[in-house]
Parts: sequence; C-alpha cells; structure tokens
Amino acid sequence: MTPAEFAAKWKGSTAQEGYASQEHLIDLCRMLGVPTPNEADPTGDFYAFEKGATKASGDDGFADVRKKGYFAWEYKGKRHDLNAAYQQLLQYHDALQNPPLLVVCDLNRFEVHTKFTNAVSTVHEFTLDELERSPQEPLRILRAVFSNPNELKPDVTPEELTKQAAQRFASLAQSIQSRGSQPQATAHFLNKLLFSLLAEDAGLLPNRLLSRLLDNTYKQPADLAAGLTELFTKMSTDGGWFGVERIEWFNGGLFDGAEVIELTRDEITILREVSRLDWSQVEPAIFGTLFERGLDPDKRSQLGAHYTDRASIESSRAAGDHRSTAPRVRGDAGQGAGRRCRPLRHGPHAG
Repeated sequence: MTPAEFAAKWKGSTAQEGYASQEHLIDLCRMLGVPTPNEADPTGDFYAFEKGATKASGDDGFADVRKKGYFAWEYKGKRHDLNAAYQQLLQYHDALQNPPLLVVCDLNRFEVHTKFTNAVSTVHEFTLDELERSPQEPLRILRAVFSNPNELKPDVTPEELTKQAAQRFASLAQSIQSRGSQPQATAHFLNKLLFSLLAEDAGLLPNRLLSRLLDNTYKQPADLAAGLTELFTKMSTDGGWFGVERIEWFNGGLFDGAEVIELTRDEITILREVSRLDWSQVEPAIFGTLFERGLDPDKRSQLGAHYTDRASIESSRAAGDHRSTAPRVRGDAGQGAGRRCRPLRHGPHAG
C-alpha cells in the first residue's frame, strides 16, 4: 500500500473509530512494510491491540495499541478532541511501563508526543493530506514510531528549555517596556500570558486555546488585544463561553481584571514562538531567576519587583497537577503561572 492509497482510503472512510481503528493500524503496517501486532507477537505479550492497563486513578482501561518500549496509541473518531485522547494515554503511561512515544489519531490527524526520560516533550504532527502531498516527513515520523523511537528523541533538556522560555519572555518584557508601559502593568500582563500558556498544558484551558488565538490574529494586533480582553474577562469572573470553548473561573488575584497591552507584530511573533514551547517541562524554580537575569539592568529592579516569584509559579503548577486528576476544577491561579510549554511542534504544517 502506498501513502497515496492509504490516504485516499482513509480520507473517504466514515466508519466509527471502534470499527476502523485496528484496520487503520494494520494498513499503516502494510504501508511501512513492518509486521502487524499479531504477526510480530501472536501471544500479545509486548505488542497488541487493546492492551489492558490501570489508570492513575485506579480504574481499569486499555490502550488501543501498545508496543512495549516503543509506543502506546489511542484512537478517536474523526474530528474528535485529540487532547482528550492524549490525556487518556497519560493516565495509562506508568501502567504501560512508560513507552517513549504516545500517539493519538482520529484516522485523519496524527500527533506523536515524545515522553523520553530527562528530555523535554515534543509533538510531531501531520494529516492524511500531508501524507499524500509530501510523504517524506510523515513517513519518517511513522517509521520511527514503529521501528526506532530514539530517532524522535529531543536533544533539548528541561534546563535548556527553561532558559529559552525565560530569555524570550525577557525580550518581550523589554520590548513592551521600551514603548513606555508601566512596570507593574507590564509584569501583570506578562503573568497572565505566562499562566495561560502553562494552563494549556495542564488542561486548565482548552487545548492550545491561547496558541490558536495567536495564530489566528498575529497580523491584527487589535484583534488579538480584543480576544485577550475577552478571555481574561472570562477567567477573572465566572467563566463562560469563549467562542465554542468553555472557560473556567480562576480564583485568586492574577486575573482580577481584563486589562491587556496591545502588542506589536514583532512582539506577537515572540509570543507565538514562546507558545510553541513545552511549558510542562519548564523548571519553575529557576524560571524567575533567568527571566530577571535576561532583563536590562536599568529595568530589572522595576519589572522584577512586580514579577511573579518562584513560589507563585509552583503554586499554579500545583493547580495544573491537581487538574489532571479531576474532571473539572476551578484553577487556583492565585498568583502565578501554571504549566505549559511545548518544544517547537514538528510537522509539515508546524508554524
């Protein structure tokens, strides 16, 4: 089966996930020229469909496919929420002996999340359209998933990622300050942005909500400012609907107002780059120190005095950790930023 044949077959499929998922994976194996689960492991010991696992909550469940030491794979129906599938796999991760790759797929979209020890997490993603149009990179990703996971192992450590995040936030702060913004207003605005990015990875905000807003408005600074104002208003009052996404209320003082600073296009570019980092890998204990170190000495005492300290970042990170075990929670945004960052996403349409 060629990539074009595979893409054509599955773009035209309207079958439900439960009926189609195993055939979909078998077709992938045929396309890649690798054994299917039953061919590689007739006993189902290390490579099998519907591999039973105990969730972190203690409930029983199963991963749709698991290859020991390689990957765990979860399917969803077309156009369903892949982030929900990823969160489900995270619940099984320990029980499945910590596979280095977690794959989620809706028969059309593919996301490969790396989960290597002592390395930041990255996301490689592509669609059937991209597999059909430019198959080289999607095939490279898929071959690594089935045959050589280490090919996808990031070479960036959490410490290096934290340094990148702090430096970019410091450059954003300096740019805003250079336009005459008051230090307290600048720091408060940056704190809200920082928490929002971290909250995406923690599941406190809908999947990539701020990142999608940035991607859709980066050429219209006024539209971005209006969108942020509406989002922060929801987060600071009683929650509500932001477009088609439900926003929870965040208690505490961070979102005690919806004031925003309208960013320039260059500043939005910096923020978009920051949004593609893996904030779940940021080290809160050193982020604040690196952030202040990156500021201009003349501005450091002004802005740093208002910036969230490490305890506040840890507090918000804890809120994100709590969120992963509860279906719904009002985020304890009390004083800082939560967790989210994604080393740059990889794929034909990344960016």
